[in-house]
Amino acid sequence: MNPEKVVFGFFIVLALTLNFGFFVGEIENPDHHHVYELFAVVVVNLIATVLKFGDRSQMGALLLATSLVAILQLIAAALVWTFAEHVYSVGLTPVVTASIVSLSGGAMLANVISVVLLIIETVMLRR
Repeated sequence: MNPEKVVFGFFIVLALTLNFGFFVGEIENPDHHHVYELFAVVVVNLIATVLKFGDRSQMGALLLATSLVAILQLIAAALVWTFAEHVYSVGLTPVVTASIVSLSGGAMLANVISVVLLIIETVMLRR
């Protein structure tokens, strides 16, 4: 067992599950999506992205690309939330909440692809 792969797999799966937890709920209802959960998703995805920097294989490049997509969409969601609450002071209207949840849904899709790639890589390993 490779401890580095365990940590890497842990953070990828944790990023996916946290993202799913934030995404679940009515898309326009701000009561179903908590800001701390979005913050946790961003932090865990950043950690997972940093862990991918050392891998120089083709699969590592794909994993890094999917992680960068997830980070980009999650940061966009956090910026939409911040601008709605603190810059424009419109609050979490149904339109703003739907935008935030949609962006996190895109990030969740990227996280699903990361987990699928990780499973493929694990299955291809020879003993």
